[in-house]
Amino acid sequence: MGNAYGFIEITGVVAAMDALDIMCKAADVKLVTWERKLGGRLVTIVIEGEVAAVKQSIEAAATGAIKKPASIGILPNPHEEIVKLVELSASRFKGKTEPSSDSKMLGQDPPDFVPKDK
Repeated sequence: MGNAYGFIEITGVVAAMDALDIMCKAADVKLVTWERKLGGRLVTIVIEGEVAAVKQSIEAAATGAIKKPASIGILPNPHEEIVKLVELSASRFKGKTEPSSDSKMLGQDPPDFVPKDK
C-alpha cells in the first residue's frame, strides 16, 4: 500500500482505538499491527501508507486523540530489518504462524518470566 510506517504509542486501549479511528479517517492509511504492553496500559499502533498520508494521520491523532501520545514516529522507506519486525508482529496480530520458532513478538515476556503475586 505504501512506503512509510507510522507509529503512535498511547496509554490505554480506548485511547488507542480513538487514535486509530482518527488516523484512518485523516488519510489513506491502514492498520498493520498493534502491540499491547503492561496489560494494555500502553498500546503501540503501526499504520502504513504513502509518506504524506502517514504524516497527516499521525499528526491528526497526536493533536486530536483523547489522550496525548507517549510517543510518535514516522519511518519513510523503512529499512528491511524494520519491515521484518513489523511483519512478525503483524503475523501474530493476524493469527498467522510466526516465521521461525526462534522469533518472538516485540515486547513479549521470555518463557521463564513469572510475574510476582501481588
